[in-house]
Amino acid sequence: MKREEIFERDEWRCVYCGVQFTAAALTVDHVQPQMRGGDGSGGNVVTACATCNLRKGHRRLAEFLLDEPASLANFRQYAHHVWPRHLRALDEALRAGTRRSGTQLEPPRR
Repeated sequence: MKREEIFERDEWRCVYCGVQFTAAALTVDHVQPQMRGGDGSGGNVVTACATCNLRKGHRRLAEFLLDEPASLANFRQYAHHVWPRHLRALDEALRAGTRRSGTQLEPPRR
């Protein structure tokens, strides 16, 4: 999918903060980062504003969302096109509260 198609599909809305932006302020985020084996398919990419994408960085989705409860709620509400396998992996990681390496995640900082 092309960037503009992804933005249109996601209604020009960052799936992490929930705010709608112009195309110039948006980026495409890989739910499963490419450096961790993710691809550019429509079920692995979402619209993210530059600020949220920078905050997520190369972390796994669950690590980022555990640190940011509001982003988790927005992701659940707006990320309709994410592959079910990624959503299942997210749910499992959130339930476990652990990284794949087995180390315990720190609780969100307030």
